[in-house]
Amino acid sequence: MSTVSHVLNKTRPVAQATVRNVLDAVAEIGYVPDPVARALDSTGYGSIGLAMSALSNPYFSNVVHGIDRHASAAGYSVLLADTHDEADMEVKAVSELLRRRVSAIILAASCDGAQAIRYANKVDVPVIAIDRFVPADVDQVAVDNTEPTAVLVDHLASIGHTRIAMIAGRDGLTTTVERSAGYRLGLRRNGIEVRPEYEANGDSSEDGAEAALGRLLSLPEPPTALVAGNNRMTIGAMRALRNAGMKVPGDMALVSFDDFEWADLFHPRLTAMAQPALSIGEQAVSMALSRIASPSLPPRKVTINPTFMHRESCGCPPPESAL
Repeated sequence: MSTVSHVLNKTRPVAQATVRNVLDAVAEIGYVPDPVARALDSTGYGSIGLAMSALSNPYFSNVVHGIDRHASAAGYSVLLADTHDEADMEVKAVSELLRRRVSAIILAASCDGAQAIRYANKVDVPVIAIDRFVPADVDQVAVDNTEPTAVLVDHLASIGHTRIAMIAGRDGLTTTVERSAGYRLGLRRNGIEVRPEYEANGDSSEDGAEAALGRLLSLPEPPTALVAGNNRMTIGAMRALRNAGMKVPGDMALVSFDDFEWADLFHPRLTAMAQPALSIGEQAVSMALSRIASPSLPPRKVTINPTFMHRESCGCPPPESAL
């Protein structure tokens, strides 16, 4: 039991293989450390737990705002455990939230979320999956990733681009799989060859995107247009273009799957597919409250459509600018 304690509470280093074995066992049996024995109070009663990578991702910050606003209006407090988008950290985050006796957990899974969901279900705490659909019988809410990414490609193709690249997110994320599929769908329906060298992995990060764009620019026939898979990778791509002395959209047309509150301040302003982060957060809380009140309800899966924000970084003026 001492090794389990060290893994869950990070009180001393433990070999990574041991960490994985402990977390698998913890999820299987539904073990939750006793907060009374640990001299913890029951501050989680009447609260909703969040397990997500909220501190490093501006998109999730907006989701949290929607969650907090709706939960507060319903009389619930919100407890956050950051997962850093890592599967091992998810189980630890869920363990911490369960120790705090939360009434439900809203989870943005790094991969399929199976361990964390199984862990919570062992102690009958409902899980609401957000942003990334998971292969589990739980309530879920996320945006459509595939068709909207294809729409971004449609837009670039409509203004004459045929060498369209994509910087995709971290391997294993459902959002990465779905947006990459949308990118290829958009190419095919516009009669553009799918070129594997034009798909670069940006690891869902600024630094990863900067390195990925460097690889794209070094190709014998570099792309003329780019789809960035999220807001952080958009920032990394813009930094790489600036460092290479290239201008948007003159040297590279740029569109993003993800918007920014301050996208209008970019020059040129960023063309993007805007996710309804506040609405996703509010919908997740509504699902959590319904599940708390009626545990036997069948699971629901809600898909929300993002909104195409036509600005200038794509290389063509939005309709209002053409007047």
